[in-house]
Amino acid sequence: MQSRYQPSSPWKGRVDSTSDTSAFRWHQVIRPINLTAPHSAIKGRINICFLGFCCDEGVKRNLGRPGASKGPASIRKEMANWPANHQPHVQLFDAGDITCRDNNLEEAQKALAIAVRTILDHGYFPILLGGGHEIALGHFNGILQAKEMAPAIINFDAHLDLRPVRDKGSSGTMFNQIYQLCLAHNKPYNYLCIGPQTYANTPSLFNMADAIGAEYILAKEVKPSTIQQVENQIQNYLIDKSMVYLTLCTDVLSAAHAPGVSAVQPFGLEPDLVLQLIKSIITTGKVCSIDFAEVSPRFDADNRTAKLIAVYIYAVINSLIDLPLNQSH
Repeated sequence: MQSRYQPSSPWKGRVDSTSDTSAFRWHQVIRPINLTAPHSAIKGRINICFLGFCCDEGVKRNLGRPGASKGPASIRKEMANWPANHQPHVQLFDAGDITCRDNNLEEAQKALAIAVRTILDHGYFPILLGGGHEIALGHFNGILQAKEMAPAIINFDAHLDLRPVRDKGSSGTMFNQIYQLCLAHNKPYNYLCIGPQTYANTPSLFNMADAIGAEYILAKEVKPSTIQQVENQIQNYLIDKSMVYLTLCTDVLSAAHAPGVSAVQPFGLEPDLVLQLIKSIITTGKVCSIDFAEVSPRFDADNRTAKLIAVYIYAVINSLIDLPLNQSH
């Protein structure tokens, strides 16, 4: 991991006061943590740990628009100025980045798995910043190694990402690769994709999903008039699941709100509906780790996409704070 690991750099942002803690912002309270020599989280607290995945090799292999490797820095820049109004038992940490500068996606994903395992083993709640959605394979592997069980997956995505692996994996193959991984280790495979577009997935991919028992809720089914029904579907999926890995590819969102992605979606989901569903999932207390993928700054007019994901992260942390301590992972 060490050759691909870049420790955290100081966050920068607006300073209203250096003494009045009620005026502090995230960049003034976040603490660095070095994964080569990590300290364990203090028990009795909610310890959030950010980790970036500076990679879009999978996007390139998938013939998407590269640029997501700079997503983590863009998201951090937007988060830096959020007000530090979380409760005293909450602490934010930044573990830095896993990088992929040599096009060796497979080694980067292995390094990411080690980093995720380290974060979980030391008692932190990981929130990963992408980077291409190939982040999912390394992230899942890290959870599997740390927890010794396969988490159920909820993926907000315009694509099922179940494409067959042709020689090498990409940002379109991860959930097929995870399926094969679960088969090889005799682990259950539970996958729910929310928001796939029929124009963005071939019938073969939907057939694949059906064949392996993956579930999906089409984008056209997620609308204000049906959002409660969708929420109920998700809760039913989660009833018999003990642990959930939550991942969001920003191309699930409408291009009007999220232009800075690898594959824009003119008929993507409305951000407020997605946030409502994310909060509902977190209230179960079963989410063990989260990532946000494919923020691509080179296409992000006025940083709208990075800011939107930063708002999601702010809301996620507030939702985690609202959980009883013995319910948060």
